[in-house]
Amino acid sequence: MKLAIAGSAGRMGRMLIEAALAADDLSIVVALERPDAPQIGQDCALLLGRASGVIIGSDPSAIAQADVLIDFTRPEATLRHLQVCVEHRVRAVIGTTGFDEAGRRQVEQAARSVPVVFSPNMSVGVNVAFRLVELAARMLGDEFDVEIIEAHHRDKVDAPSGTALRLGELLASAQGRTLQQAAVHARHGVTGPRRAGSIGFSVIRGGDLVGDHTAMFAGAGERIEITHRASSRKTYALGALRAARFLAQREPGLYDMRDVLGLG
Repeated sequence: MKLAIAGSAGRMGRMLIEAALAADDLSIVVALERPDAPQIGQDCALLLGRASGVIIGSDPSAIAQADVLIDFTRPEATLRHLQVCVEHRVRAVIGTTGFDEAGRRQVEQAARSVPVVFSPNMSVGVNVAFRLVELAARMLGDEFDVEIIEAHHRDKVDAPSGTALRLGELLASAQGRTLQQAAVHARHGVTGPRRAGSIGFSVIRGGDLVGDHTAMFAGAGERIEITHRASSRKTYALGALRAARFLAQREPGLYDMRDVLGLG
């Protein structure tokens, strides 16, 4: 399977390239970065101390050479790349976060033409945690208050993280609400007592934290915490490659890691 990797010079891109080069059934044919990136013109594996023969470029039309695009960039770049995917029937794995509602609709529109895996977190462990959080929310109900705490590296530009927002969506849905109705993103000053049914978000940014997520259920006299901590981006890269393989035999449609992992 031939891969195009967008965001190839970033932390996640380097991990994807390393994982793909180690796989016998995958080959990298396109590596993309933003036009002003200093890595343009370099071998995409240079930062890994290797040579792949694939030079980092910035022209999205190159995606047409691939079977699957793996994209961990920014929403505006991802949407441009998806246009090429639709035009040339290239499948897409999207790990980009920070989309607004209009951007999400564009992803959904693209998935009517090509198979797309769209997930805020490609980690197998996180997606198991999603299922556990749903189960806990249904069983505990409104008698437990819910808080979501997430921590990432200092360079992450969106907050809360896509994974934290997905946790919030699952929690709200399990209790018969929407996240828009339940979310509390800021507390400062005299806030008054907690609103029943609300879902609070706390965001930490610092250092080189890869990604920690906790869903806390706080009741009278007891507390349950479901936590996933990532110590390496390798888990995301391996999940993304698993998603790429999943798409090989799929019809157009919008899939997520639940589908990839067979979690229903």
